[in-house]
Amino acid sequence: MDSYDDLSHSEYVLLEQIIYAMLDCHLYGLAKGLIYILSLEFPRSLRVMRYKAAALEAEEKYDEALNVLDGIINADETNAPARKRRVAVLKAQGLIHEAIKELVDYLKKFMSDAEAWQELCELYLQVQEYSRAAFCAEELLLHQPHNHLMHQRLADIRYTMGGIDNMELAKTYYCQSLKLNPDNVRALLGLFLVANNLVGHYKSSGSSKRKEAWKLSQWAQSRVTAKQREAKAKLGLTDMMLSLSLAE
Repeated sequence: MDSYDDLSHSEYVLLEQIIYAMLDCHLYGLAKGLIYILSLEFPRSLRVMRYKAAALEAEEKYDEALNVLDGIINADETNAPARKRRVAVLKAQGLIHEAIKELVDYLKKFMSDAEAWQELCELYLQVQEYSRAAFCAEELLLHQPHNHLMHQRLADIRYTMGGIDNMELAKTYYCQSLKLNPDNVRALLGLFLVANNLVGHYKSSGSSKRKEAWKLSQWAQSRVTAKQREAKAKLGLTDMMLSLSLAE
């Protein structure tokens, strides 16, 4: 191309992708050069300001990056990407509680952002706020009710919280995860652990809940054993095919 003035819209989009690639490769000087070119073409663009913030963040100039992001948010309170980058910068600084507060404020305005709920769940787990993490996982479940991993995540959190009520909830969510995906081995192992725990809780041998937990435990154990056999069989077949190809 002879001049940046002759770039089309699609080429500007490509230029933006090149900027992020340069930042990933630590080519900060080249990235800043391209950002400068875009700033000349679009002097008041909030999108270009986000690239400036990304470059500062990549160089670990976090305070300067936050100032740029704050400027974007002051100009446009509904700028979701800038607010999310602000959370990322705080997280990179190790300010987990501040990142949580920022993300909670973000979700008050953008309640349907499933990725934000997932990130908030992870942050709460980092600070061991399990009840709040469970709430976030439940919100995720509302967004993706047919995703077996969402049911498994909530079951894992409930199991970690402990107590008979949480164990019963964990059992329910593990079962639903397996209903959606019978090959989910982690859910099988989780169900086995939960069922064994419940067997210990229900002391009376004649209890219907204890019998149900025992049956679930045996079923989960048999399914895990079958999965192990399948994996060994596949591994054996792979080794045989490899030895045959080497022999040829």
